[in-house]
Amino acid sequence: MIRRPLRPLARILEARARGESPDAIERENIRLRHEEQRDRLRQRAEIRLMVLGVGFLCAFGVIGARMADLAASEPEEPRVRASSAAILAQRADITDRRGRVLATNMETHSLYAHPQDMIEPERAARALAEIFPDLDEERLVADFTGARKFLWVKRRISPEQKQAVHDIGEPGLLFGPREMRLYPNGALAAHVLGGAGFGREGVHAAEVVGRAGVEKTFDDRLRDPARGGAPLALSLDLTVQAATERVLDGAMRLFDAKGAAAVLMDVETGEIVSLASLPDFDPNDRPAAAAGSDPGESPLFNRAVQGVYELGSTFKIFTAAQALELGVADDETVIDTSGPMRIGGFAIREFRGKNYGEQTVEGIVVNSSNRGTARLALEIGAADQRAFLERLGLTEPVPLEMPEARGGVPLLPERWGDVATVTVSYGHGISVTPLHLAAAYATIANGGRQVVPTLLKQDAPQEGPQVMAPEVAAAARDMLRRVVTDGTASMAEVEGYRVAGKTGTADKPDPTGGYYEDRVIATFAAVFPADAPEYALVVTLDEPVETSGEEVRRSAGWTAVPVAAELIRRAAPLLGLRPEIEPAPVTGVTLTAN
Repeated sequence: MIRRPLRPLARILEARARGESPDAIERENIRLRHEEQRDRLRQRAEIRLMVLGVGFLCAFGVIGARMADLAASEPEEPRVRASSAAILAQRADITDRRGRVLATNMETHSLYAHPQDMIEPERAARALAEIFPDLDEERLVADFTGARKFLWVKRRISPEQKQAVHDIGEPGLLFGPREMRLYPNGALAAHVLGGAGFGREGVHAAEVVGRAGVEKTFDDRLRDPARGGAPLALSLDLTVQAATERVLDGAMRLFDAKGAAAVLMDVETGEIVSLASLPDFDPNDRPAAAAGSDPGESPLFNRAVQGVYELGSTFKIFTAAQALELGVADDETVIDTSGPMRIGGFAIREFRGKNYGEQTVEGIVVNSSNRGTARLALEIGAADQRAFLERLGLTEPVPLEMPEARGGVPLLPERWGDVATVTVSYGHGISVTPLHLAAAYATIANGGRQVVPTLLKQDAPQEGPQVMAPEVAAAARDMLRRVVTDGTASMAEVEGYRVAGKTGTADKPDPTGGYYEDRVIATFAAVFPADAPEYALVVTLDEPVETSGEEVRRSAGWTAVPVAAELIRRAAPLLGLRPEIEPAPVTGVTLTAN
């Protein structure tokens, strides 16, 4: 920049020659210099303001475009993005088929400590031990006075406990918000629900994850924010489930049974209306599995889904139905059930040494003849027998929506020869779960179509493959009905509800070899109403003993059958089944014509 001098020499000399003062020239130059500087500063300020204005305009344009994009997008998107990095504490409810809550969430708090902020750690430890008796006061003192900067005191506390801790007045004791899983019905349907616990934990949140049952199977679905907290609707009916568990509990006490299980399912949709296993547990305080103990003795063990048992004579109806299906026998075929009968060196005997003589296929089922069933099975053959049981779903785990169902693997004969064919025909040498048996009886009840059990509410019947002809299934139902009216299950008759079913009493295997002489698994498998079955029911008692008479009785006819009858008597009205009451004959009335 070239600066103009304030007192240029040429002009000064000219001014002096004219007699003028040179100071006027300096003042004029100072004025001009100030005007130039002012113009330069104004131009620089205008440029800065223009740049700043353009910057603000661009920023507001970007923000406006983003706001317009968010306003036009689905409302779930910003919520999902905002919660993806955080701990997902929300978990959807679980309801029964009528919308009644089986599992929900409850707001609670956790308790943690910052020992460095404590004023009186010994007093705080003593007060906490009084509020929470399970805490060790000496351990708390050691933790509070040690080098630790953070420690959990209790992962979950009640509102009353929170207030009591708050009253201690210790600044080093702090609370974190929590959502805990609550099962308002306590132990009801415990094995189906399974239970939940904390996964990832933070001071301000903790995720609730499924530990077992449907809570574990549908864990991702229950925690999916995109579903907006929509509840998971199960096929269970809360009132029927309660009746089932109450009846089973009474049966265990009455017959001094070691355990009990029951499965009630819709024969058309496969929906499980109730599924119970006793003893059970409270999922609000799920116990830990005892290390080294027999899993079958634990209350966590689901006898209906995980327990594989020889279910005895309940299998005889499958042999009879297959014989009719293959044409090995018909309604008029007569089978000689008299002894002796030996297969592979083993004697085939009847219950208590009975001899039923010549019997039709229906008579074999009604009288529960081992030898008659065995002779039918030999006519069928091992290969066809196994194939038929496979089509009924009795050789693979049931694909139920519970992780425990994968453990219910049927135990099949290692070598399926004549001996295995005979024993399997009447429910020995093969072990399945009560759930397997319920599904197989549902196939007979619905006209011969295979049905897969499910714990989810369904809107339509299943269209499974045809396992047996409808007329064969109808004949099998008639046989099961006669078992109740004329056979071993007479105590199953429920007024107003025609019940059809089959008993099964199987000696329990001894882990050291052979079978116990005084321990049995008693089972009754039923369908009702017999004329147009809607439901299949299986009741199993582990080591029941009936002692009302002079001799001890353990058979299913005296134990499992009356339990099933009582269950049907209570559940049928809850299921909306109207009893069919036959009108009493009119007596003492004389009809006259007008």
